[in-house]
Amino acid sequence: MRGCCTLLVLHAAPAISAAALDAADARLEAVVVTDSYAPGDALGSTSSASAGLVEQQEIQSRPLSRVGELVEVVPGAIATQHSGSGKANQFFLRGFNLDHGTDFSIAVDGVPMNMPSHAHGQGYLDLNSVIPELVDHADYGKGPYYADVGDFASAGYARLYTADSLPQGFVKFTGGEFDYYRTVAADSQKLGWGELLYGAEAAFYDGPWQTPEGSGKYNGLLKYSLAENDWGLSLVGKAYHADWTATNPVPQRAVDSGMVDRYGNLGSGDGGNSSRYSASGSFWSRGETYKNAVNLYAVYYDVDLWSNFTYFLDHPLRGDQVEQTERRIVLGGNGEQTWYGKAFGLDIDNALGMQVRHDHIMGVALNHSQDRRVFNTVRRDDIDQTNVGLYGRNQIRWLEKFRTVAGLRGDFFVFDVNSRTLAANSGVADAAIFSPKLSLIFGPWYDTEFFINLGESFHSNDARGVTLKFDPTSPTTPLPGVYPLVKSRGAEVGLRSQYLPGLDTTLALWWMRMDSELVFIGDAGTTEPSGKSQRYGVEWTNTYKPTGWLTLDGELALTNARFTDAPGNADAVPNSVGRVIGAGATLDLPRGFFAGARLRHFGHVPLNEQASADGGSTTLVSLEAGYKNDAFKLALDVFNLLDSRRNDIAYYYGSRLAGEPAGGVEDVHFHPVEPRMVRASVTVYF
Repeated sequence: MRGCCTLLVLHAAPAISAAALDAADARLEAVVVTDSYAPGDALGSTSSASAGLVEQQEIQSRPLSRVGELVEVVPGAIATQHSGSGKANQFFLRGFNLDHGTDFSIAVDGVPMNMPSHAHGQGYLDLNSVIPELVDHADYGKGPYYADVGDFASAGYARLYTADSLPQGFVKFTGGEFDYYRTVAADSQKLGWGELLYGAEAAFYDGPWQTPEGSGKYNGLLKYSLAENDWGLSLVGKAYHADWTATNPVPQRAVDSGMVDRYGNLGSGDGGNSSRYSASGSFWSRGETYKNAVNLYAVYYDVDLWSNFTYFLDHPLRGDQVEQTERRIVLGGNGEQTWYGKAFGLDIDNALGMQVRHDHIMGVALNHSQDRRVFNTVRRDDIDQTNVGLYGRNQIRWLEKFRTVAGLRGDFFVFDVNSRTLAANSGVADAAIFSPKLSLIFGPWYDTEFFINLGESFHSNDARGVTLKFDPTSPTTPLPGVYPLVKSRGAEVGLRSQYLPGLDTTLALWWMRMDSELVFIGDAGTTEPSGKSQRYGVEWTNTYKPTGWLTLDGELALTNARFTDAPGNADAVPNSVGRVIGAGATLDLPRGFFAGARLRHFGHVPLNEQASADGGSTTLVSLEAGYKNDAFKLALDVFNLLDSRRNDIAYYYGSRLAGEPAGGVEDVHFHPVEPRMVRASVTVYF
């Protein structure tokens, strides 16, 4: 696992000023429905201290042991894995166990990646279809303060954009321990008035597991883009497929007794396969007093997951393996119009936007299986889910050093569930929610800006839970349905400073409250309560560039997460990460040599409400070194340099091994970090 969660801080972040627009358009071209960015200087162009942009050079300088670690360019974010590499990562940010994406929204080239009403979990977020070498830049924002981001964005959002062209074509070969092999090839060329970019990736990995992962991943990208002074467009096609065998978390008692090794597997047949194919188109135009942008997308997606987390607790003879499967088609689009003007002597920018998404989900199912052979269907449904989001945003510069950004967002949902296994759980429901936003920005004074942010956001719940009336495993047992939309409220005060030469620093104090809810559990097909929760914390991020060849960066994120309607001895939020520390050094040396070192630490992770079980802390260090010229690049990456044997992730729940009591045993179940491993890469440019 890569040894760092750091940021070469904030060169730009969300804003809607005309000056920032002019500076950014040459880079963003056909990027659609985003705020604008001024590369190089964040002062005066951001609406919060915890928003930013990550440039291509920074992204490409980060060695990745897995693609989900792209999320870790967001300060304080953690990406872990509890299963095979083809499954979506487990994400953590601001005291949220985001599961696979429930409260963190990601889009790639304007196409949303989170999957509502997913077979495995609400908001499922799989980034394996991204080729990291082709990511040009990413922007992000933490907290519920941004009007153009809706569902799954209580903790924040990130948006990744692929390059329009490449300075050189390349072929990259990587090999490493545990049978890791990867090849990436890409190039671009002029075509008509625009640029055609094409790339492909193939990767294979067994891993350190006693049951080899045998994963295979294949990606393809085709992009045509065109940019003139006052308009631009892009057309993007992507294809992805993966299959893998998984080693899921093992109970501590099984390791202690010698039943299984840390890298062992108690089940058989766990793993999965998944495919994703998408086409999207974007268009923007601008004039002296306006800018508009629109994009449309279509996605086909399917997944089959097989997992056994409790072994023989529910089915003593056949085991507890479940299959979660679905196919879906997603159609949608985003549009935004911004006007730049003056009134009463004040600079005023106004924007109106609309976002539409429809998910047609076919045969989303939960099955009981044994070694991937189904012996019982718990429930199987067809779902149509539609979300329409409308928002307005206003920025006024009241004084030379005081401006406000205010927004209001309304989201409207329709859930239509056709249950194939229990007709009583079919139904149609609708819901709406409104989310106000307000940001106050002061300064800069002495190259320092100050921010106050307030806002509300939400996440949607699984459509199957919204129309649920009876337990699918006991059709005469009534169950309460979940509320469709769950509100969150947040506030933040922060600063961004470039007062000291070469140093960028941000500091943010934040607070968030999440309403209580019933949550649909995709692994069981039923619901369980989740209490009202409150989180607060501090984040401090720094980048120091004392010379042109050396960059030092570091971050600290501390969080306290508690249930507010639980007794004081049982109010911890399980799997909330309370501490994240990152530090790194990047050296771009003379004569083409380069090197880097990174440290990543996370800890203070309660595993149950009483905090009697703890996930411990994990510290990882990685090194990178190499040589590059115009013809080729050689690189050597060492992940987990100190060979840590700590946990990548841990949980506390009941399971049953062979011969144990029928009620099972409560225990820590963990997935270890991968041991020290070395990977070597050769890149040839043409």
